[in-house]
Amino acid sequence: MSLGKTLKTLSDPQRREILELIKKHYRMSAGEIADALGMSPQKLSYHLKLLKESDLLLESKEKNFIYYELNASLFDELLLWLKQF
Repeated sequence: MSLGKTLKTLSDPQRREILELIKKHYRMSAGEIADALGMSPQKLSYHLKLLKESDLLLESKEKNFIYYELNASLFDELLLWLKQF
C-alpha cells in the first residue's frame, strides 16, 4: 500500500461516495453502483480502477458479474496510522 496514493484516491468525493455505498450494501456489482449513483459506466469504471489500484476495493467474480467490496484490512491499517497523530 502506498499511503500517498491511497490518500489521493480518497480525496475525490465521488470515490468516497462509491465506498460509502459499497459499505452500506457490503458488496455490489458495477451496474448496481452505477444505477445507485446515476453515473455512466465509463466514469464508474475509471473510479473503480483507481480504488482497486489503491487496494481500497476487492473484487470477486461470480458467473458474468464482478462484485466489489471494501478491503477492510486496508482501512484498519489506515486507522492505525491516523491514530498516531
